[in-house]
Amino acid sequence: MHTGLLRFITAGSVDDGKSTLIGRLLFDTKAVLTDQLAALGKTKYARVTSSDAAVDLALLTDGLEAEREQGITIDVAYRYFATSKRKFIVADAPGHEQYTRNLVTGASQADAAVVLVDISRLDLNSEKIQLLPQTIRHSAILKLLGIRHLVFAVNKMDLFEYDEQHFQKVSRAIEELKNTLGLQEIQIIPIAALLGDNVVDSSKRMPWYQGPTLLAFLESLEIQAKHSDQKKDLRFPVQLVARQDGSSSHDYRGYLGRIEAGVIEVGQVVKIEPSATEAIVKSIQLAHQNLGLSDNNEVSKAYAGQMVAIELDRDCDVSRGDMLIDATDTQAIITKNIVADVCWLNKEPLSLQRKYILRQTTNQVFAKVKSVEHVFDVTTVTNKQHHEHIQMNDIGRIQIHLQKNIVADQFDDSINTGAFILIDEVNNHTVAAGMIRAGAV
Repeated sequence: MHTGLLRFITAGSVDDGKSTLIGRLLFDTKAVLTDQLAALGKTKYARVTSSDAAVDLALLTDGLEAEREQGITIDVAYRYFATSKRKFIVADAPGHEQYTRNLVTGASQADAAVVLVDISRLDLNSEKIQLLPQTIRHSAILKLLGIRHLVFAVNKMDLFEYDEQHFQKVSRAIEELKNTLGLQEIQIIPIAALLGDNVVDSSKRMPWYQGPTLLAFLESLEIQAKHSDQKKDLRFPVQLVARQDGSSSHDYRGYLGRIEAGVIEVGQVVKIEPSATEAIVKSIQLAHQNLGLSDNNEVSKAYAGQMVAIELDRDCDVSRGDMLIDATDTQAIITKNIVADVCWLNKEPLSLQRKYILRQTTNQVFAKVKSVEHVFDVTTVTNKQHHEHIQMNDIGRIQIHLQKNIVADQFDDSINTGAFILIDEVNNHTVAAGMIRAGAV
């Protein structure tokens, strides 16, 4: 566990104040240059009407011209800032339903997420408050993507005179959503992003809230390093097969790629999947990020996250997409049939009659969806059974049959090898992002 660089994403429905929140973080942490502020103050797209805010802070992240004209976020905007305690990379995801796929892209590399809840758009007179559908959808996607740390920021408290009772009503609705979705760790913070209440500094206008500010909470988060877990079983997907120049008498054949999990060392017996061929690791060379090799970079052991070139003790049929695992690994599931959760990203719905390509790490294999187990309903927050189609932005669980075996790691056990995308074989469009939940022989 460590408290180094933190990557987080903002999520939630459109107009909940995500871009304004990030602008406030950048402004109050002195991450905005003077000339940037001057330019924002003169822009024709400013939407701020409050006399308490001199500039429209949302424009610090709404970088596209189309976004500034429409007053919405379309693309995922990345911003960097730092405090004395930590460095941050924040992704501002779009709130509109048709851009849900952009959220999946931004959240795939995030350690934490801030879900904005606009209190002004909720029916506070209702006995049971109903959260907005996109808030629920984004929360469900973040859960599926394995984001462990979620902050629900109840925004625009200034419009209700910072009333504690209203905040408590919304908190109960969020807690219910947490229990329904099975979220792990959540923090609920009342904020007014436009004015800065409880964003960087504690709000004097909400003395009833004794918890951390948003920034203080993010600074204190301990996160699991994505590539440093050396206790996991070896997973080495081959990216490139390198052959020695023909002019050399040494017939070198190396398998290059990144170690996604575990440790590999000289003398280790490995199994090449899906052929199940066994061989011994003869040598290991560290490679650059561009997979280039250099002299004097041979090591006896390499770890998860490192780019390496592996030489085996004998010639084997190994190609791009094959996976090297430890020969003694009895827990690895090698199968053609998997159960997976998918977020459908394409305008054309999923079809049981269509063929797709499943891409997992460097591997590509033809795939066919056998059945749809259920589709998540954001209105009722339940799973609906007996579906044959999954529409754009839907979240569903499906059964997939593959043309050949893969190493089917569960996403909860290995984010790197348990994730995949589905590609339409006809037009080459990415149609879904998926997470393996189970494999069957």
